[in-house]
Amino acid sequence: MIDMDAVIEAWVSALIEWNKVEWMLGAGEAWTPGQKLRLLLAGYNGARNTGSDIRVEEILRQVRRILGAERVALSVMSQDFSLTRGYFGDAEQVRLPDVFPPFLHSEVRRHHGVVACEGSMFKSKFASALTAMMIGALGIASAQNKLSVAYGGEAGAMDPLLQKMCRRYCRSSLVITRNPESQEILGKLGIATELGTDTAWTFEPLGPDYAQRALREAGWDGRTPILAVCPINPFWWPVKPSLGKWLARAVAGAYRKSHYRTIYFHRSGRAVDSAYERYIAALAGGVAQYRQERRVFPVIIGMEMLDRDACERVAERIGGAPIFSSDRLNMYELVSILRACDRILSSRFHAIVTSMPAGVPSAGVTMDERIRNLMRQRGHDHLVMGVEDADLAEKIVAALHALDADEEGIRHAMGSVVAFNLRMMAAMGVYFEEHVARRYPEFPVRTGVLGWEDYLPELSPLLCGLLEQHSGVVAG
Repeated sequence: MIDMDAVIEAWVSALIEWNKVEWMLGAGEAWTPGQKLRLLLAGYNGARNTGSDIRVEEILRQVRRILGAERVALSVMSQDFSLTRGYFGDAEQVRLPDVFPPFLHSEVRRHHGVVACEGSMFKSKFASALTAMMIGALGIASAQNKLSVAYGGEAGAMDPLLQKMCRRYCRSSLVITRNPESQEILGKLGIATELGTDTAWTFEPLGPDYAQRALREAGWDGRTPILAVCPINPFWWPVKPSLGKWLARAVAGAYRKSHYRTIYFHRSGRAVDSAYERYIAALAGGVAQYRQERRVFPVIIGMEMLDRDACERVAERIGGAPIFSSDRLNMYELVSILRACDRILSSRFHAIVTSMPAGVPSAGVTMDERIRNLMRQRGHDHLVMGVEDADLAEKIVAALHALDADEEGIRHAMGSVVAFNLRMMAAMGVYFEEHVARRYPEFPVRTGVLGWEDYLPELSPLLCGLLEQHSGVVAG
């Protein structure tokens, strides 16, 4: 059986090496003074993954603020233009094909630099092919002596070939992680890093009027506290390419249930189905038990199109609940609804991040280190559980009661963490500007006395108020 992940990783590695040769022979386009700096933002967009789309939206706003909108020409990858319509301002959207190595080879050379945007940037948990794409974009840019920046990414377990690729091709990139744990992992590979954060902290959704209207139309009475539940399928990852499954599906209709797109398939089998069923049962069971003790209006939030099945299963198990999902709502609408809730129980990292500025107390049921790292930063280790934990339903009930018991303390801690991360995001902007100045000394970066706020996108009144309230918080 051919390991198609290994094939893609080897293909990407070969293209990076070839670009080194081509660059020495004069291929590719270098930036010259007077030109707009053309940057390609490489990410997982066009799949209606709300977190990924928000990250890129805020990186674009920050880059425009730091470098000057009139001095840059920005491009964003999209797998489906219909699903990114209305996103990313005036950035050009370029189609990312499923078989992406030739695209990287041709597209990176059109630009003067790459900013890798995916949060799960250096890990095999979701798809080794995605990490290969991130490393490929960074590596080709470095091979052409162009700007190469990994912006606010996270590192986790990678397959051995990806580790070798990361060690070889990301050494000359500016790598900014979103937590110290990722720095430690990349440090073991010999990759120098700067500490940053996620880039979703500055996102501003639609106002509360939209959420109030949408919730009332869904049956909310305007008074009952709202509990948002954000489920996923934690067990059908990673997605892997398979020519054998693709052929079997095309010829005999096999693997339809686990098919993701083209040659890519989710993990499947009885063990996956059983673990998924236990998770759904525990999530729904915990919520149902909590509702016996406290009156709440439950809503189910799907942060990615792929979450629709999990949302429907949980809603059915708890006797019915409205579903708000990214297959029908855009990121501005979805986060507005999240911020109108009173409690959040989430397996989605960005549901927690984007609701924290509004002070919505949240607990996490996590499949990997992302939510756990964030809860550790908040000082809320007791509010995070694993998707395979024994007695998960009982742990969920205990966590929801803990949200009730210390509502104000949790809100204060979250506000402090938001303020801290805004300052960390500003520090990322400083690293980015300095890197641009080093790579392109003639690029007209800003001069004069600048405050740390000048390195952030324009902030909402809500965030400005949080910064004022937590003015003593200092970035580490």
